[in-house]
Parts: sequence; structure tokens; C-alpha cells
Amino acid sequence: MRPDGRKPDQMRPVKVTRRYLKGVPGSVLIEVGDTRVLCAATVDEAVPPFLKGKGEGWITAEYAMLPRSSPQRVPRESAKGKLSGRTHEIMRLIGRSLRSVLDMKALGERTVLIDCDVIQADGGTRTASITGGFLALVDALRPLVAEGRLARLPLSDFVAATSVGLFQGEARLDLCYLEDSAADVDMNVVVTGAGNLVEVQATAEEKPFSRGEMDLLMDLARKGAAELVEMQRRELGAL
Repeated sequence: MRPDGRKPDQMRPVKVTRRYLKGVPGSVLIEVGDTRVLCAATVDEAVPPFLKGKGEGWITAEYAMLPRSSPQRVPRESAKGKLSGRTHEIMRLIGRSLRSVLDMKALGERTVLIDCDVIQADGGTRTASITGGFLALVDALRPLVAEGRLARLPLSDFVAATSVGLFQGEARLDLCYLEDSAADVDMNVVVTGAGNLVEVQATAEEKPFSRGEMDLLMDLARKGAAELVEMQRRELGAL
């Protein structure tokens, strides 16, 4: 029995609240079970120095956990003066995932920054950041199309992410913290709306896992990602 009574192939309830911040069209609160992440997109009419004059845009992400997002207080990394390796890894993952479906030429010389702040953590904060970050990205770019600053929405597909793992020999979808912290295998998978893979992060915590177990986990991840993309389509309509 899972901690919250779900079936092995069942996602936690997912809820999104768009335009969560006043005056910020590209802001989304995403709730996946008890995990809550606030994603906000900002469009800057400039690009990093390495892209100046190339007619291309860029997208990057920042990620942080609020101090009381977990039962044990998480010290602010800004107070330490440097980001942890985990935070750097998650920020790069979010950026790569969203860049995989963004047409940089069509975006033009603009930078989109996605801020992902974890309000409450119960497993899957990075995957929720990607799924919610995509919603915030679309909502931030659509006004530019309406104003004529963009000829079209510079996106080729939807993108979402979820976690899977082996827990006491059972393959499970969308791990909560109790499962994630004790899983034999932990995997994060990023998938486009067309079902193509963007990234797979898989780790065996104690003993190696087989190709058959890998395939089983991938099938579960694709199922979960498809449900998340369907949610995004209901929220956003056609791109």
C-alpha cells in the first residue's frame, strides 16, 4: 500500500492556478499532491552577451526551496552566498527541458527567465517545476503575440515531467517524499507532447536494476507525462 493509498500507476492529484500573482500573466501555482511550486516567467528584451546580434533568444531558470517548504527548515542559499550542486543541477534541467520545445529564432533577441520557488516539498519538485514552468512560459509569451511583438507563439510542442521509481521491488509512478527517500531506484523523466524524450535521470540507490525494470519504469513515466500534457492542453488550448 502506498502512503497515500494510490495504485502503483496512479498520479497524485494535480491542480494548477494560472495568473497566481497579481499583474504577472506568466505565473502558475502547480500542486502535485502535497508538493506546491510557484512558477513565474519574465520576458526581458535582451539576451546574454554570447547571443548578441545573432537574432536568437534564450531561456533560463532559477530554482529555490523556501525555508519552511519541508518539515526541517531549509537554510536560504542566498544567505550562504552560493548555490548547492543540487540547485544548479535542477536549474539546468528546467532550462534544458523548456528550451527543447522553444524556437529560439522565432523568439528573437529576448530572454525568458523562469523562477521556480518551492512552497511545500513532498517529492517531485523538479518535475513539477518543469510542468508548471511550461504553463507559465506560454502565458508570458501570448501577450507578446497579441501585441504584435511576436509573429507567432515560438513553441513546437508541450513538455512535462514526472518521477518514477522502484520501491520495495514495485514500480511506482509519481513518488511522494516517503517513497522517493527510500526508493531502490529513482528516475525523473521529461517528455514532450509527441511522446519524445528530453531527459532521463535514473539512479540505483543500492543495487543495479535490469533493462526490463528500466522499460517498466519508462512505460509508467510516459503514462504519467501524457496525463500531465493532457492537463496542459486543457488549460492552454492549442499552441
